[in-house]
Amino acid sequence: MFDLDKRKFYLFDLVLWPQDTIYLVFLMILGALALFLFTAVAGRLWCGYACPQTVYTEIFLWLEKVIEGDRSHRMKLDAAPWTARKLAIKTAKHASWITLSLWTGITFVGYFMPIRELINDLLTLSLGAWSGFWVVFYAFATYGNAGFLREQMCRQICPYARFQFVMLDPDTLIIAYDAVRGETRGARSKGSDPRTQGLGDCVDCSICVQVCPTGIDIRNGLQNECIGCAACIDACDQVMDKMNYPRGLIRYSTENAVNKRYTPMEILRRAARPRVIIYTAILVTLTAATAWSLATRVPLKVNILKDRNVLYREVDDGSIENIYRLQIMNTSDQTRTFRISVSGLDGIRLTGDDQITVIGGEIGTQTAAVRADPGTSGSGAKPISFDIIDVADPNVAVSEPSKLLMP
Repeated sequence: MFDLDKRKFYLFDLVLWPQDTIYLVFLMILGALALFLFTAVAGRLWCGYACPQTVYTEIFLWLEKVIEGDRSHRMKLDAAPWTARKLAIKTAKHASWITLSLWTGITFVGYFMPIRELINDLLTLSLGAWSGFWVVFYAFATYGNAGFLREQMCRQICPYARFQFVMLDPDTLIIAYDAVRGETRGARSKGSDPRTQGLGDCVDCSICVQVCPTGIDIRNGLQNECIGCAACIDACDQVMDKMNYPRGLIRYSTENAVNKRYTPMEILRRAARPRVIIYTAILVTLTAATAWSLATRVPLKVNILKDRNVLYREVDDGSIENIYRLQIMNTSDQTRTFRISVSGLDGIRLTGDDQITVIGGEIGTQTAAVRADPGTSGSGAKPISFDIIDVADPNVAVSEPSKLLMP
């Protein structure tokens, strides 16, 4: 959860602060490298299986099919004059779309504020202006993109679809039509031998085109609009089953494999090519480094703020006192008690309370008065160090430098 108000980012039980922005940067870099690697190896897996546009479009299509029927029924319904039945069906479809869209808007905002508070605000009609705006905005975007724009998002708007093809090469796994086996296309009766008629295995039913979410004909070769969803593979395999032909006329393969008739082992062997190896090496190295850094990360951060109203003062016993304000951030999810000490000069000491308890994921503030004897410390700004250590776990400790001002 991105808690913008408190400037904290939660990743499971990990609490990241603005000072930990480097971890978010590395996570985004890892995501980008993983996307590059998967695209180089297996094409547009993201677009076909993980992209929200694809996922929500599939859900919207499923709702449309459940309410309005299959493609032929929907075409008849659209062409029919408006009646009470048609109005009821269309209303039910759009009501289900709007309901799902609003739920996606709620879950989206739930990444930026506690979801329980958000639901309670919705139920009590006390939702804030910004929260309400983003719920409606994201719901409207989902409703428009998945319900109406659909393939136009992939074909005309999405920038990733444009530059993704530079990551493909002839050995990348793609949706491929086996033209050698399928051509020449043509209708035939079931059980007949297509070879005696000069035909290939493709019966030219065009079902692969009908099920394509971007409306392309995969039989014309790989095209920029293909998102690798494999809907045409499922449709073609069903037709092949009915005709008693082998499956795989349209299948996951590579350009070289289709043209040069590679075996599955040859396809797998050619996957280990230079760009894939380089992507994998970089991804594994950065993943290991990030995991090690997170595993060894001390869940404690300290800011030392010097009191600027009074640089220093002489107290009753003749020692010089400096006042500091300590901000102790407990970046774990459990409550901890910390002991505060100071070091760096002979005779330096901390007066007042030397312990503070901080709730998990919160910031504790402590005022610290540091004293030193002028005869043993010299004059000017002297380097000192504040040592903060968890009473229960000595491994959770931070040493923060500061300056002690002496007359």
